[in-house]
Amino acid sequence: MLEIFQYDFMLRAFVAGFIISILAPSIGIFLVVKRYSLLTDTLSHVSLVGVALGLLAGINPIITAIGVSVVAALGMEKLRHAKKIFGESILTLFLSGGLALSLIIFGLSRGLNVNIFTYLFGSITTVSAGDLRLMGGFGFVIIIIIYTLFKRFFITAYDEELAQANGLPIKFLNLTLMILAAVTISISMRIVGALLVGALMVIPVLAATQFGKSFLKTFFYSVGISILSVTTGLFASFYLNLPTGATIVMSALILFVISLAINKKS
Repeated sequence: MLEIFQYDFMLRAFVAGFIISILAPSIGIFLVVKRYSLLTDTLSHVSLVGVALGLLAGINPIITAIGVSVVAALGMEKLRHAKKIFGESILTLFLSGGLALSLIIFGLSRGLNVNIFTYLFGSITTVSAGDLRLMGGFGFVIIIIIYTLFKRFFITAYDEELAQANGLPIKFLNLTLMILAAVTISISMRIVGALLVGALMVIPVLAATQFGKSFLKTFFYSVGISILSVTTGLFASFYLNLPTGATIVMSALILFVISLAINKKS
């Protein structure tokens, strides 16, 4: 059973998976409270534009995905505050536009069509040492920011009017959260895949809400469920030869169903 750890690519996958399993629900819980869960799918589709540009230019796709996602996050937040377009319409606009643009860019170079699948659905064999350094560096910064602004993020996500009444910089906090979400999604694509990373940011949080009696407990429960989902998914994908991202998300879904059953009995 432990032969899985004899392979260097699996060791890298577990390290990357551990980083992502902490970051994803740490950002996702604020988006769920804010009722902005669709943002994860929107940014994941937009990040594909960055992947396509990176592959075409010969640059690390994670770097270009982060850049494009952050720019898109800034644009969405600016449109949201302008209040000329409804929030969900903005997400749909960027989601469809990002997917269409990425497909066009990939269409310009047919030789790269094979590479896109590792970013769409995740691939444990493609995680390099350089990817780990990027994930670790960005992950450390994200955790520090969340720890520093945790209470402010919660108040702003729960009730913006209350946050404004308390003198909190709402625009800055919302923008920071959007940027953190963009970065987290971009560095998660190697493991979970762009089409599935949003699920890892939301499903563990939904499962945790079945047990958590407070926001802080729900936060830690969601991280624990995420870690269990990623670990189970990596083991299953290796021994059953299944797609990594899909197996991780399915593990999270199973845990969510179990949480519903336990909550119903209690």
